[in-house]
Amino acid sequence: MTAELQSRMEWNGWIGGHRVLAAVLATGVVVLALGAWLAAGDRAGGADFETVVVERRGFATTVAAIGAVKPQIGAEVRVGSRISGRVQQLRSNIGDPVAKGQVIAELETAELDALIAQRRAELKLAQSRQAEAQTLSPEALGRAEAEVARFEATAKLAAEEWERQQLLLARNVATRVEADAARERHLVAQAQLESARRSLELVRTGSTEQRVQSEAEHERAQAALQSALVDRSFTVITAPIAGIIASVSTREGETVAAGLSAPTFVTIVDLDRLQVEAYVDEVDIGKVQVGQNAVFTVDAFPARDFEGRVSAIYPSATIQDNVVKYVVALAIDGEYGGLLRPEMTASVRIRLDARNALAIPTRAVRRADGQSVVYVLVDGRPRARTVRLGWRDGPWVEVVEGLARAERVLLDPPAAEQEPLR
Repeated sequence: MTAELQSRMEWNGWIGGHRVLAAVLATGVVVLALGAWLAAGDRAGGADFETVVVERRGFATTVAAIGAVKPQIGAEVRVGSRISGRVQQLRSNIGDPVAKGQVIAELETAELDALIAQRRAELKLAQSRQAEAQTLSPEALGRAEAEVARFEATAKLAAEEWERQQLLLARNVATRVEADAARERHLVAQAQLESARRSLELVRTGSTEQRVQSEAEHERAQAALQSALVDRSFTVITAPIAGIIASVSTREGETVAAGLSAPTFVTIVDLDRLQVEAYVDEVDIGKVQVGQNAVFTVDAFPARDFEGRVSAIYPSATIQDNVVKYVVALAIDGEYGGLLRPEMTASVRIRLDARNALAIPTRAVRRADGQSVVYVLVDGRPRARTVRLGWRDGPWVEVVEGLARAERVLLDPPAAEQEPLR
């Protein structure tokens, strides 16, 4: 064995000995620590454990959420044109205040003015035809009735003559030729009377149809004129609400085409009708109710608190970062002097109703197998116990089930897996 080999063997032996010594020392430290903890648990009264007494306390907790300032329903309106045309004048710009009914823009009207003139001429023609139908129909009806009356008298005389000739023929006073002539005159008079009656019926029917037709044409002309006047009124675009011009989407001289949706000219926002839409976690949404008070801040004015109250809870959920949240609308109370603007980020705190309940510090709770566990001192020894928790208020949490008043729990217990659940 060479001197170099012997030196290496001695070195490796020294290192191995120190590793074994270090392992033994570490094991000893763990055993001593565990023994000290267990020995402390065996002491009467648990005087060496840091514990807290389960007691009732008032909860005035809040639900925190992040949201944004939004216009209320109806407080933001996109104003557009209902007809196609060229923008002749645009009277508003971004940031301008407008009153309800104020003119915002106007379209060219030359084509519509010409159409209105045409519709008025058609209406005059229809009125003339209607007047003509109402004037002529009584005269024609009178003539036809007079013809019927005349032929009725002729037919009556012919019938009487025919009867007289028949009597004379029976007495051999009149000849057969005279009797046949009287019969022929009677038949002709009957035919003329029937023809006059049919003419009278045609006059009556025709007069009614002509009058009805003329009235229909008059009504159609009136409707066409009214439609043209309505289209003409659409060339003047007015503000449906009072507010501030938030955006302008067109310019003077542009041609807009109205299709299935009206082209937007401007967007108006009423800054006096704003609300906050806060996104509340599904864990907390059950605590929120309409009418609860809230306070929020915005990044633009971090030192100022704005008051509000819950006005609505939207039923549909929203997914944000794989977390289910619900939109809670807050009505803003008081005057805010135009400080708030749409889309400002808001930090919201919804104040829940105060309640009195059993409570322990949250640091006394551990989790095991999906359950909440605390360690209760029983005869001076810590024992694990499953509990059901409720509200949280800062460092405190409500105990709904599992603990009784005046029990003592460890403030900083070990991991829950070190003790079996009870």
